[in-house]
Amino acid sequence: MPRYDFSAPRLYLDAPLSADAEVALDKDQSNYLLNVLRLADGSDVLAFNGRDGEWRMRLKALSKKLIVLHAGASCREQTPAGDLHYLFAPLKHARLDYMIQKAVEMGAGVIAPVMTRRTQATRVNLERMRANAIEAAEQCGVLTIPDIRETSRLDRLVQDWPKERRLIFCDEDAPIADPVAALRDMPPGPLAVLIGPEGGFDPQERELLLRLPLVTRLSLGPRILRADTAAVAALALVQAVAGDWRAS
Repeated sequence: MPRYDFSAPRLYLDAPLSADAEVALDKDQSNYLLNVLRLADGSDVLAFNGRDGEWRMRLKALSKKLIVLHAGASCREQTPAGDLHYLFAPLKHARLDYMIQKAVEMGAGVIAPVMTRRTQATRVNLERMRANAIEAAEQCGVLTIPDIRETSRLDRLVQDWPKERRLIFCDEDAPIADPVAALRDMPPGPLAVLIGPEGGFDPQERELLLRLPLVTRLSLGPRILRADTAAVAALALVQAVAGDWRAS
């Protein structure tokens, strides 16, 4: 695992980053550094924007409420976003926040909500999802913010599904009970993981998913997991067996 510098706070900046660049922070970011973290003038901050890598920046307090960060040396080169797509039936706020944060930590490059027949949550706040993704990236050394996509219906998702990407969906009735064995049988290629709602997919939805040209049903063991727990378990299995956790 790469060695990250956790001695300095990390901040996502929606601005170009290069040597000697200066970036004025907004009110919330300034308040966070000055009043929450209580950083002093001249403190180091690590910054990234998802495009230009990570930079060590020096805090310059222009006033009690306004900060400018001055870029010094580049710490890490930009890495591409992970190619793993994470799709899920929306949950209520607190559990959805947790799920988004864990998907970022697990290396998802695309995160997209999917409405199913048994989905209980009817609204999805994409801005809140993005804020949670940014927070997770800041805390975990991630250099790229995942692409947060608009909500789609399951039938439309299947209709527009790219033929080259394999869809892995969690299914307690999967014919292979051992999830590691099911994943090892897959040929290499781009992957997506779909987590259904509490109560699972209905029979027609399962039949619809199984029509896809590249699809794998994944069992998560003998216990029934909550959707947010299933997300972490499935993403960990996929990354360990077929994703970027494997030794190169």
